[in-house]
This record gives sequence, C-alpha cells and structure tokens, in this order.
Amino acid sequence: MKAILEVDHVTGGYSRQQPVLHDLSFHMQPGEMIGLIGLNGAGKSTTIKHILGLMLPHKGEIRLKGSTLADSREQYRKTFAYVPESPLLYEELTVQEHLELAAMAYQLDKPTYEQRMRPLLEQFQMESLTGRMASHLSKGMRQKVMIMCAFLVQPELYIIDEPFLGLDPLSMRSLLELMVSVKQSGASILISSHILATIERYCDRFLVMHQGKLIVSGPVPALQQAAGLPGAPLDDVFYELVTRGGSR
Repeated sequence: MKAILEVDHVTGGYSRQQPVLHDLSFHMQPGEMIGLIGLNGAGKSTTIKHILGLMLPHKGEIRLKGSTLADSREQYRKTFAYVPESPLLYEELTVQEHLELAAMAYQLDKPTYEQRMRPLLEQFQMESLTGRMASHLSKGMRQKVMIMCAFLVQPELYIIDEPFLGLDPLSMRSLLELMVSVKQSGASILISSHILATIERYCDRFLVMHQGKLIVSGPVPALQQAAGLPGAPLDDVFYELVTRGGSR
C-alpha cells in the first residue's frame, strides 16, 4: 500500500544555523491515525508546518501521495485539511460563509456541500449559529468552525493540532467519533495533543519527539517496552521517555 505521507530525513526550522528538526523520518499509511506527542518546544508544530508547506526543509523531503509541494502545489494542498491549535477565522464572515469558502476551495459541488454540512452543524450544535459572524463566537465555537470546515471537505489526510482546547465534553466526543468514522473510510489522521489519556485509545501509533528528534515510535505496547513500563498508561510512559531523552 502506498504511503499517504512520507517524511524522509527532514532537517529544518527557522534558521539553517540552528535547525529545530534533526533528521526526522516517518511514514503514514491510508486509514492510519498517528499521535504526534512531545513536550512544548519538541518540534511538533514545526513538523506540522513543514508538512503543510509553510516551511521548507533544509535537508530531506516530504511527499504526499508520492508528490512533493514543488511537483504540484494545488494537488499537494488538496490532499489534506488542517485544524490549527488557535482558530483562524475571518472576523466579518459568518459560520455558513466559512463553510461555503472551504467548499469552494476544495471544489465541492452544491449538493455535496449541502449533504455534508447539515450533519456537521447538528453534531456540533451549531445549527442556530450559521448566520453569526466569527467575531461574535466564543473560542470553543470558533474551534468548532475550524473542525467542521476540515471534515466538510473530506480530505485523504487530516492534520489536527491540539483540537480539544476550548471544546466542551460533548464536542470532544463528537470530534472523536468523527475521527473514528473518517479513519474507517480510509482517511489518515495526524494528531498532536497533550491530552494523552484521550488519544491513547484512538491512535494506531505514536511518534514521540524530543528536542527536534524522533526518539521512539510505534503502538502503545512498543512505547511501554521502550520505557520499561509494560502495561503502564501512556502518560507514565511518555514521562519516562522524555525525562531521559530517549536514551537508555
């Protein structure tokens, strides 16, 4: 099976003299959900920015469905949808206008848009707020708009950065159910979150980053073995791995 995402020996960051990422490599398969975890400053957001094409690697290569950003910018960017940690909305556009804008960007026809939009609005309790401008939304509501836009377009890869911040428990559950659903349909999900107890149950594999390097990767049992903590919860395993910096 061809990988949906290939990150091969990527070194990168804001400065060539002081790179943030050091020889980072991992692949994602279709239908796989991977948790990208690490302390603040470990390089998670920088990794995501490189995958999005917002930053270019100093060394190495990133491919989506076998193609780099340089091969075809439009095709590369249509492969994924991104949910950032801090919601980025147009203050003078309504909830519905944001959804319509996402649909246009990914060239969804009107019947498809209508069919997908209504269940999302219902699932996130936003039916009565479609005409409200972004400037009048709470942080949690703004986050819901970002999530709905991503799941509306149904890409092959979802890149989701700290999505639970600001969400109420019901919305968190709705998001988790959506992730399970799209994963079962064959889409891939790369999720970065500090709420390890929540994502432990959902991810197939984890990538543990520390100081810009991938120190351990694999399913929970492999991480437990690497930490020397068989059967331990992911929170404890993660603490053990990062406090010793991945060396033993």
